[in-house]
Amino acid sequence: MDKFIIEGGNRLCGAVQTQSAKNSVLVLLAASILTEEQVTIENVPHISDVLHMSEILQKLGADVCFADGNVTISSGNAAERDLSSHLTRELRSSVFMLGSVLTRFKHARISYPGGCDIGLRPIDLHLFGLKKLGVKTEERDGYIVCNAEKLVGANIHLDFPSVGATENIILASVKAQGETVITNAAKEPEIRDLQDFLNQMGAGVRGAGTDTIVVRGVQRLHGTRFTPIRDRIEAGTFLIACAMCGGEVCVEGVKRQNIAALINKLSENTCKIHIENDKIYIRSNGKLRSNRHIETLPFPGFPTDLQAQMTSLNSIAAGACILTENLFETRFRHVPELIRMGADITVKDRTALVRGVERLHGAVLSAEDLRGGAALTLAALCAEGKSEVCNLSHIDRGYDGLDKKLRAVGAKIERVRA
Repeated sequence: MDKFIIEGGNRLCGAVQTQSAKNSVLVLLAASILTEEQVTIENVPHISDVLHMSEILQKLGADVCFADGNVTISSGNAAERDLSSHLTRELRSSVFMLGSVLTRFKHARISYPGGCDIGLRPIDLHLFGLKKLGVKTEERDGYIVCNAEKLVGANIHLDFPSVGATENIILASVKAQGETVITNAAKEPEIRDLQDFLNQMGAGVRGAGTDTIVVRGVQRLHGTRFTPIRDRIEAGTFLIACAMCGGEVCVEGVKRQNIAALINKLSENTCKIHIENDKIYIRSNGKLRSNRHIETLPFPGFPTDLQAQMTSLNSIAAGACILTENLFETRFRHVPELIRMGADITVKDRTALVRGVERLHGAVLSAEDLRGGAALTLAALCAEGKSEVCNLSHIDRGYDGLDKKLRAVGAKIERVRA
């Protein structure tokens, strides 16, 4: 098991190139089996979630080839319709395979998906949408068994704008008979990416990025070559790192509108931000002012995947901040570790009161989930003294070479075998 060794207190300076968006690449991989022709996804990050999704595709009978940072999927010989439990339990995004496998084979059996332990994350909305399209579902021995002799378009209103449910319904309806209308759909940029990918394959999807998505079913899809959007959460992590440590950093590849909620909060923290096309320049003296209130919401609200990192930031900012986590009920698992570093944080239910302290102190820390692990890494970068961040398997789920990129902008961080 690897760990980070971090010497805190160094300013950051330089440029960081962001990877393709984890949350886009995973659903695009799931969508790749909708055609028997070859699909290539470019600039794919080498992270464990991508490797797990690739293993799931191979289990289904697809050929998956990694070369020069790209991944090529050939699923003409795919036949297996049962998804291995030991793989799906590792990866939350395996649930996307339901929609695409049903579209391809009219049958699917999947164990309940896994991933980070940040809450229940039920898939009721996924199953609700699939049933509307004509899918018969039942739970049997810990598996979800789905059958659909014919998928038929429907009007589907989501009680909550779930990203996963929205994407799964799109995947299940893209070759359905007739038209599907999804209202109160999620608006995340990754959904627009899925729309662009599918339309490039010959689909008829429109409205992604709004609360109403219309899918006109087509008979077949063809192969394509596609470059996903860049990772707004990775970009946000580096912006927050610079804000906390002080310095000047340029984060390249992310559009302002995809990260506007964070930019607004960092501007409140006294950071100076300048944007040129897809380059975001941030300058910070490391002397921060607390955000009064941060509340996680579906896009375009503040992203839950940056809440933990902003908890770290506000732990060293002057004043107090109330953080409200509306999406996942156990997403403050990083807080006890921050408290061990000297942070002053009180958590009750889904709300954390963060009172800024003058400095954090180095400690031996354990990452308990992906974004919490990133938050602890940022805290260690600006802490006094040396820290260790252990249990890096969580961080490796979403960041490709986090230590290398931080080291390139001046951080003292090494990855060593524990």
